Amino acid sequence: MSVLAKLSMGLAAVALVGPVLIKSAGHSWAGVPWHQASRAPSGLAPDPADEPRAVVQVYAAQTWGWRGVVAVHTWIVTKPAGGEAYTRWDVVGWGGGRVVRRNYAAPDAMWYGQRPRLLADRRGDAAAALIPGIEAAVASYPFPERYRSYPGPNSNTFTAHVARSVPALGLDLPPTAIGKDYRELDGIVGRAPSGGGVQLSLFGLAGLILSPEEGVEINILGLSVGLDVASPALRLPALGRIGVDP
Repeated sequence: MSVLAKLSMGLAAVALVGPVLIKSAGHSWAGVPWHQASRAPSGLAPDPADEPRAVVQVYAAQTWGWRGVVAVHTWIVTKPAGGEAYTRWDVVGWGGGRVVRRNYAAPDAMWYGQRPRLLADRRGDAAAALIPGIEAAVASYPFPERYRSYPGPNSNTFTAHVARSVPALGLDLPPTAIGKDYRELDGIVGRAPSGGGVQLSLFGLAGLILSPEEGVEINILGLSVGLDVASPALRLPALGRIGVDP
């Protein structure tokens, strides 16, 4: 093996493993059992009484326990214009039966003690135009009764399916959304999770994304590393997206 090849492999290993070690060192481990961890509203979703316009939001929060070092859980909420309540959609693997859950928790709830952050926030006519496509994508999710935390299909596989189906949402899922790249053999090549560009992926274990939203992203064993060119940023395992806010 040439020196250049060895150097490339070494840099790749550092890019994949280094961020995981850094995140592990500063990770806040759960201090209570999962069933006692908070699922209280975080205040990120506007009160429908104060926001009469249509709303579409996408959230991400660290998963509970050790998985939170490398992964987030994502979900989608919608509210039509004049609506008095939100509808929340996410995939939850425990409990048996269908894994696609409607209103599993408050739209902006803490995810078992972890505060969520907004990945997308659309309002008004733009949001209203997205809602029918989102509802159709939820209904067409190909794994409604299957769940596997790694490499998928999981909650992030679901959110990526919706985003691919509704490109106008313009959702850039973070590299920590493990499962977003899950694709079976009959769909090994297709749209990137954002709905733009192209993705090649084998069961979410190895693949490549080339897209205006994600930039260039390589997936190795579920860990993603890449470079966002349009809004300059590094895309790293565990640490997520580091750079200019899109």
